[in-house]
Amino acid sequence: MSEKEKTAGRLLEEQLTFCFPHIGKEAPGQIEEAAAFCEGYKAFLNEGKTERECVEAAVKRLEAAGYTAVDFTKQYQPGDKVYFVNRKKAIIMTTFGQKPLKEGVRINGAHIDSPRLDLKPNPVYEKNDIAYFKTHYYGGIRKYQWGTTPLAMHGVVIKKNGESVKISIGEQDGDPVFCVSDLLPHLAAKQNERKLSDGLKGEELNVIIGSVPFVDDSVKEPVKLMALKLLHEKYGITEADFYRAEIEMVPAQKAVDVGLDRSMIGAYGQDDRICAYTAMMAEIQAKTPEYTTVTALVDKEEIGSEGNTGMNSDFLKHYLERLAQMQGADVKDLCQHTLCLSSDVNAAYDPTFGDVFEANNSCYINKGCVLTKYTGARGKSASNDASAETMAKVIGIMEENGVYWQAGELGAVDQGGGGTIAKYVAHMDIDVVDLGVPILSMHAPFELSSKLDVYNTYKAFCAFYK
Repeated sequence: MSEKEKTAGRLLEEQLTFCFPHIGKEAPGQIEEAAAFCEGYKAFLNEGKTERECVEAAVKRLEAAGYTAVDFTKQYQPGDKVYFVNRKKAIIMTTFGQKPLKEGVRINGAHIDSPRLDLKPNPVYEKNDIAYFKTHYYGGIRKYQWGTTPLAMHGVVIKKNGESVKISIGEQDGDPVFCVSDLLPHLAAKQNERKLSDGLKGEELNVIIGSVPFVDDSVKEPVKLMALKLLHEKYGITEADFYRAEIEMVPAQKAVDVGLDRSMIGAYGQDDRICAYTAMMAEIQAKTPEYTTVTALVDKEEIGSEGNTGMNSDFLKHYLERLAQMQGADVKDLCQHTLCLSSDVNAAYDPTFGDVFEANNSCYINKGCVLTKYTGARGKSASNDASAETMAKVIGIMEENGVYWQAGELGAVDQGGGGTIAKYVAHMDIDVVDLGVPILSMHAPFELSSKLDVYNTYKAFCAFYK
């Protein structure tokens, strides 16, 4: 329809109303660009199934890009690149900018922990000639989704002599995998009467690890012994070593393309490694930014950001204090002039379950990164609620740089809720808002994301650091 043919109402509608466009319709040229970018993202997902592995994968990429471990006694120049590892489970990376630190920095924080099954401290047992691991689930899982899912074993064991042993079983071609069993429908009548949240109970998330015995009639638990024997042959560990271990059972499947059009990515751990990867890649491409960048990939978000590797500790604050000291600046001035993105995913509108969303205030796949003003539950409980000024700054950055973005809440009011690291950053007197990628089937062993949304999140982070 030409401008001359438009009615007064149509012209007024175009002037006053607004909707977020579908990227595939408005910018189809981005489809190939997004697909190419996401090949690196899929590789990162496959390398980093745990927070420790994500840190190792990040360090490898950072050092290849010229980063060095930070030395707080040195004086760095604009364009210098450094990183700091916190207890092997969180990492901060920085590119020094042109402005003095007293004028603030640009922080981008994402988390690299994901829901999973952790082994209990004393995990190995045998029952009726089957050997198992006892697990304790980590984060907000829907327990029934973890039954009959092929699992891989990842982690680290500190042996009695102090040696650190890395464990990874189930990722390489030819590796065995592990599994939590479930009932057949023929015998599940009583189980079917349970609430869905108890379809599989926490103490039923027992991982099968073996069924062949060590042949010796004098051994009380021969199948358990055979499993321990195999672990000892491969890694030199004993049952007592599990007390000095962090071992996680995670989905064994690799990241894959989803859909006939290959427009989506399906993988475990996209919440929130999708933002961790895009933030890291934006950090790497920053050459001599106006403001010093601080990209933090942190742990423990899925259980409230607790512990000394989570954002509810002081390790980021201490890092900022040390940066400020390099230039004789007051960290309070640095924080007051800092802008932060809390980079985390949001729930994409799912037409199959549309009743738990409010369509006008939801985010959608293929419409870009999602800006989330507040999270929390019910009456915004436990939320950071970004100010209008902060929203305007971030929206302005994206629109000036041609980034496709949208705004959304986490579902309908009173349907539930969730949180991010934003409120912990705000505790440091820093302006912060959530920005990330819409996700379908969040927290499932196999989550879905749009390649176009991943790419525009990367573009948003690049613009933020520009």
